[in-house]
Parts: sequence; structure tokens; C-alpha cells
Amino acid sequence: MRADRRTRRALRRLCEGHPADTELIVADSPEPRAFAIPGPPGRILVTVGMLSALEPAERRVLFAHERAHLAHRHAQLVTAATLAAAANPLLRPVRSTVVFLLERWADEQAAAVVGDRATTARALARAALSAERARPACALGFTDRAVTRRIAALQTTPPPRLWPLATAVLTLGALPALGAADTTGDLFRMPAGVLD
Repeated sequence: MRADRRTRRALRRLCEGHPADTELIVADSPEPRAFAIPGPPGRILVTVGMLSALEPAERRVLFAHERAHLAHRHAQLVTAATLAAAANPLLRPVRSTVVFLLERWADEQAAAVVGDRATTARALARAALSAERARPACALGFTDRAVTRRIAALQTTPPPRLWPLATAVLTLGALPALGAADTTGDLFRMPAGVLD
């Protein structure tokens, strides 16, 4: 959670000094990276390294993907799932599932905006491979099954809307965490000696 907050602060600092209506900020870095930075105002930060790794049609996919994250407030859903997992470590798989579903949602939205699922899959593969090459050899990246599953999904017919499924997974994950927090609060409010 702290690492997420530090990353968000660092990304916001990179956006400082740009006019409020600037949606796209290009960072002069060879590292191939792209981020949706929730607002207000919501912004997309992309590096020169990522732009140079993608063809023009693939860049449109990237921008549509990041805009989907901003438009649907995916960062808030990830934060809720992260808090639920922090409250109840058994919910860590739920957080991973929520993150995966949100990425798939953004993938599908990008494919719909661009109108080409093959280009969307190719953009995802090229971005993942570029990011993998920039990482240390021991880091996980493109070999992560989540990325290969996302690419495979884009090579099939579009799924039904993912929002209800993501909401259901998040709710099922958050309710036990909220219940555990409520029970813990009750336990701390019990008079001394009750448990003796």
C-alpha cells in the first residue's frame, strides 16, 4: 500500500507544471512505461521509450486503454481491493483477480475504440515485451500468465460486459474484510474481563 502511494506521488510530481487541461504527458525516459494517473484532472503519463516501441495504431490502443482506466475509475477499485486484502490476507487472490479483470476491461474498451482486436493484442504484446526487456533479468513480466491470458482473450470473440463481474468479485472480497474489521472493532470495545 505504501509503495502504491509513493508511486502515485512520484507520478503526480512528474505531471506538475503542466496545464490542467493537458491529458497526455510524455516523459523523456527510455524506460517503456505508461500510467493512468487519476485526477482531477486524470492524466496519461507515457514515456518516450514506450511511444517508440509502438506503431501509430498501437499507440491509439495504449491511449484508449489508459483512458478506460481513468473513465471508469479503476484506480479506486484497485484501492478498495488492496484495502480488503490488507484487512484480510486471505483476500489477496481477490485483489489479483480484480486487477486482472480491470486490465481486461481496459483491453476490451481499447479494442472497441480502435475497432481492431488483433491490433489491440499486438499492442499489448509489444508493450509487455518492451517493458520486459527493460527490467532486470530476475523480474517477472511478460512471462506472467496474466499478460498472456489477456492477449489470448483478445484473439477470441468479445466477452460480455466485465463491469458486473468485476463488481461482484470486489463486493465478495470487500464484504468479508468489512465484517472482519467490524468484528475486530467489537472485540476491542468489549469490557475488560469478558474474555477471562
